[in-house]
Amino acid sequence: MTRAQEPVSSEAERRRINVDLVLTNGNVYTVNEKQPKAQAIAVKGGRIVFVGSDEDAKRFHAAKVVDLVGHTVVPGLTDSHCHIFGIGEREMQLNLEGTNTLDDFLSKVKARVAQTSPGKWVTGRGWIETFWKPPQFPSRLDLDRIAPDNPVFLTRADGHASLANSTALKIAKIDKSTSNPFGGEILKDKATGEPTGMLLDNAQDLVAKNIPQPTQGDREKALLRGIDREIRLGWCEIQNAGSHKEDIDLIRKAFESGKIKIRFINAVFGPGEDAAQFLRASGMGFQPMAHRHDAAATLAPAINAFNHHFTQRTIKVIFDGALGSRGAALLKPYSDAPETSGFLTEKPEELRPMFEEALRRGIQVETHAIGDRANRLIVDLYEAAFKAVPPEQRKIKEPRWRVEHAQIVDPADLPRFAKLGVIPSMQPSHAISDLFFAPARLGMDRLAGAYAWQSFLKSGCIITGGSDAPVERGEPMIEFYAAVARKSIKGESGEAWHREQAVSREQALKMFTIWPAYAAFEENDKGSLEVGKLADLTVLSNDIMKIPELKILETHTVMTVIGGEIVFELSRQRS
Repeated sequence: MTRAQEPVSSEAERRRINVDLVLTNGNVYTVNEKQPKAQAIAVKGGRIVFVGSDEDAKRFHAAKVVDLVGHTVVPGLTDSHCHIFGIGEREMQLNLEGTNTLDDFLSKVKARVAQTSPGKWVTGRGWIETFWKPPQFPSRLDLDRIAPDNPVFLTRADGHASLANSTALKIAKIDKSTSNPFGGEILKDKATGEPTGMLLDNAQDLVAKNIPQPTQGDREKALLRGIDREIRLGWCEIQNAGSHKEDIDLIRKAFESGKIKIRFINAVFGPGEDAAQFLRASGMGFQPMAHRHDAAATLAPAINAFNHHFTQRTIKVIFDGALGSRGAALLKPYSDAPETSGFLTEKPEELRPMFEEALRRGIQVETHAIGDRANRLIVDLYEAAFKAVPPEQRKIKEPRWRVEHAQIVDPADLPRFAKLGVIPSMQPSHAISDLFFAPARLGMDRLAGAYAWQSFLKSGCIITGGSDAPVERGEPMIEFYAAVARKSIKGESGEAWHREQAVSREQALKMFTIWPAYAAFEENDKGSLEVGKLADLTVLSNDIMKIPELKILETHTVMTVIGGEIVFELSRQRS
């Protein structure tokens, strides 16, 4: 063909802008108040370059064009509190989730014992006795009948209690004379004084330290399996609620080898040597992890390493136990166990110097606090640290410290969060699980400050939403539904459930998008769909902002996009 015969490009064609990806025909909720709805998005270099109408999107020429066929698009969802290794391990180990009776629980354990050589450990996780009838803890005697020749150690779903059989207790040298460790409890039979097999919080370590540790290969497999599950569920970012040095090293190596696609905010457990080394390393500045090759790189702070995929600037503290196992620290005794009011798992005086140092070094702090006593004390500790280290002495003037769970808060303490700039990091599914037994644990009066989402919002807080998987199932649609419905997944409710604490759908969407971004200092890069931000988005099968509440639970993820890359796409047949 001669030049004279070549087709002449139109002026409009010549002026088309080259981009990497264009998504059209979508029902887009941007979480951008200036432009709340759109149809199309264009992406170049991992960032959004256009949000608008299908007609206006025609000016872009893309290497890939995706017709969303009307599906709903929201900013990439963030799980702001999960335990990624635990999620993967749940997929690999004996999963006791969904066991609705003691017999069902024992049947699953018996089947695993039958597949295990005598003398080998049997471990698992996921049981919750509050759904059983009667709703009481199992005992070592239950396990002894089905596992006489194997040590057995089975962790409750919340991770704050475990059941051991007699063989496991013997290996750990636990008997009627064994005293409770600090921050834990060995439950004992009131008549005989013998251990029941139930171990709460720090007492679990007495047995757990005797279990052969998984290999590095097993841990990496758990990490990658957990991440794969998260991406398929539509999570674009996870905020991992605590890691030790050896696991951080695995995470870093997985990023270096290109095995991780999800965005990852990590916290280092403290207090302890890991947190101390982390604080020391922060004095050298926040260098991108990918540029560090020394041994100290693992516990060095990192911001936006691996092309905005990994940040580590937070210390995670566990301050009390859980409500289900009666380890949550309460101001007054449990209504259904007046002999106890729970316990703290860390000594407040040992946290104060670490908190002050964190402020000086620009390190964020997030603290697990479930009971009203733990919440009051941690807010007291935060406030004292803020007074001891005024803004001019801090590396970050507004540190955005967090309280993880903030489940039971005395109404007098609720306004203190907003006043101090402390962020409640809450998991909506906890309410619809716990409210079946919380009235018995707490009594009706204390429920006024339980899972008090709307009260926090009205006081001026934001709430960053998460799932706490593998404590809960970890599915974004369950969390969204729980936040807006405050009913069980079967639509059940009750007078103690305080449904006035439910949030609007707009608030719920912010809980999993722009508010987690703010809590991670990422609001300029993530959390809404607007020009200049990272091209992270979740495509859903239904319009969760309009459909009936129970239909939200039938909604699934059609596509997960991170940095403009389609990292998960459901088959067209189902979508």
